[in-house]
Amino acid sequence: QVQLDESGGGLVQPGGSLRLSCAPSGRTFNTASMAWFRQAPGKEREFVAASRGSNRATYYADSVKGRFTVSRDRGENTMYLQMNYLKPEDTAVYYCAADFGNPTSMYLRYASTYTYWGQGTQVTVSS
Repeated sequence: QVQLDESGGGLVQPGGSLRLSCAPSGRTFNTASMAWFRQAPGKEREFVAASRGSNRATYYADSVKGRFTVSRDRGENTMYLQMNYLKPEDTAVYYCAADFGNPTSMYLRYASTYTYWGQGTQVTVSS
C-alpha cells in the first residue's frame, strides 16, 4: 500500500525557518514526480513546489520562490521542503503529493496531476 507521511510542521515566528519531510512507502519513488501543496483555512489548495521524476528539475510558486527549496534524498526517496523567511501568509496545512505518470512541467502545478497524497502537516507562522 502506497503511503506518504509528512512531518516537520509546527509553530514558528515570522522570519523563521522550518523543514518539512515527506517519507513515501509501499513502492520505490525514484521515478515519481513529487510536489508540495498547501491549503489555508477558507482557501483552495495551492501549488508550492515540485520535483520532476525524470530529471529532478524543480519548480516553485512565485509566492515562495527564493525562500523555499525542494529536494529529494535519492537513497530513501524522502522529499524535503526547506522553508526560510517564513511569513504569516505561509500559514496552512502542507500536503505532499506524488505521481508516476511523468507529467510534463506544465502539469506539475495542478493537484489533479497527482495520484498519491499525504495527510498533511500544519505550519503556523505567528508572533
